[in-house]
Amino acid sequence: MTMIAIPKETSDKETRVAMIPAIAKKLVHAGAEVVVESGLGAACGFADDEYREAGVRVSEDCKTLLAEADIVLRIHRPTAEEVALLKQGALHVSYLDPFNEKKTVAAFQKQQVTAISVEMIPRSTRAQKLDALSSQASLAGYVMVMQAANRLNRILPMMMTPAGTIKPARVFILGAGVAGLQAIATAKRLGARVTAFDTRAVVAEEVESLGAKFLKIDLGETGQTVDGYAQELTPEQLETQKQAQAAEIAQSDVVITTAQVFGRKPPVLVTRAVLSQMQPGSVVVDMAAETGGNVEGSVAGQETVIDGVIVIGSGNWAGQVSRDASAMYASNLFNLIDEFWSEEKKQIELDLEDDILSGCVITHAGSIVNETIKNHYA
Repeated sequence: MTMIAIPKETSDKETRVAMIPAIAKKLVHAGAEVVVESGLGAACGFADDEYREAGVRVSEDCKTLLAEADIVLRIHRPTAEEVALLKQGALHVSYLDPFNEKKTVAAFQKQQVTAISVEMIPRSTRAQKLDALSSQASLAGYVMVMQAANRLNRILPMMMTPAGTIKPARVFILGAGVAGLQAIATAKRLGARVTAFDTRAVVAEEVESLGAKFLKIDLGETGQTVDGYAQELTPEQLETQKQAQAAEIAQSDVVITTAQVFGRKPPVLVTRAVLSQMQPGSVVVDMAAETGGNVEGSVAGQETVIDGVIVIGSGNWAGQVSRDASAMYASNLFNLIDEFWSEEKKQIELDLEDDILSGCVITHAGSIVNETIKNHYA
């Protein structure tokens, strides 16, 4: 019987879990033995007994759990010491940041473990139900708007009162990917006046369909990757964007930046000079703070005040709604396993030529099999 193990996350700042009882029950019904480390779900309100009621075994011994597992599911990448505990031929699924974590990838190679990086799952129609990056980004978009609303010194919607009419707050969102679109939708639902910009002109229709205004900036030729990500701008295009959006930022009450370049440092889109033009008490939320930041002066994991403007770089945005985030992530993982599960053999069967797996499997049988990562390391 295939053993699927889910250890606790080692970061004390992580409140999400990789598996919830309801989804674990589906894995048990599929014929797998599911084992979780004791206390796995405590941070988001799932007791050990709830897992037991779902048919899951609860273990106190994390090292044994890792050593015996055929499949390990988690959120964050493992340490080299944890990888060394895994048995040869095991499958490990988590966020890996393979572009920057060469040592972790090397540890998987040495241990001959098949490693799947969830952030490398293709953004295709078939892979949509497996796409953890998108599911978590959608929640992040919601959370960023709520954080901004809580810190702003005024309300978001227009309000008519006997004392007069309060104008709606102006919200400017940079980037109209999954997180940006959810941020737009949330800000609109709260009654704000929303403007958005993205280097991909093709998303203008999506922005406008949500009731927001699309800021038009002529950057010349731009585009997106096959996975739908915005292509990196040239230095000249980036400077044009900064200058053109400066006026919009200056008159906004809330600015939310969501521009991230996968595997590389994100572009700085909001400078201190532009921040100084904003009204004191305005709020800027930098989604990319943990990887370098879109906002000059933002600090990963912290809230700072720059020239009277509150700059939020909290990070782990989806983790702030951990119960829903955990349910979505666990569902993504279940769908991944279910996609390649053999009902007859009661085990996962991986075809590395499959269009989903060729994109997200990083190592297998002691080799780097992902062409993108292989070329990146060359």
